[in-house]
Amino acid sequence: MTEVQAVAGEGRWRVEARAFCTAEGIVVLLTGGERPHVGAVVLSLPRPSRAAPGRLSCTSTVLPLLGHKDDLVARPLAEEVAVACGQPVVVVAGVHVDEASEEDIARLVANCRTAGATLIRQLERLPSF
Repeated sequence: MTEVQAVAGEGRWRVEARAFCTAEGIVVLLTGGERPHVGAVVLSLPRPSRAAPGRLSCTSTVLPLLGHKDDLVARPLAEEVAVACGQPVVVVAGVHVDEASEEDIARLVANCRTAGATLIRQLERLPSF
């Protein structure tokens, strides 16, 4: 099993994305902040696009834990990895900062996007994709 990882941000806004490439799909763990946890799970399955023939799209199932909003960063990452790699993808995400302000949340979301983009570039470089 191949593993790749990407990190973005520092201190309480640090986010880490780790991908584990298996024989039949990719599992991504997206955690960070002051209290990494399981806040949402997303399964994205690549499929031919209905709107753009010859391109990939995906279908996703989203399971947020009650009271958590981690699906807002988990779903885009799962879908972007599924389309980029053409593999089924599961993302488990949990990013938390205690008493987060809007600025804290914006920084965490931006760091999730940055770590996710870096992770995808690394995955695309692997010989199996």
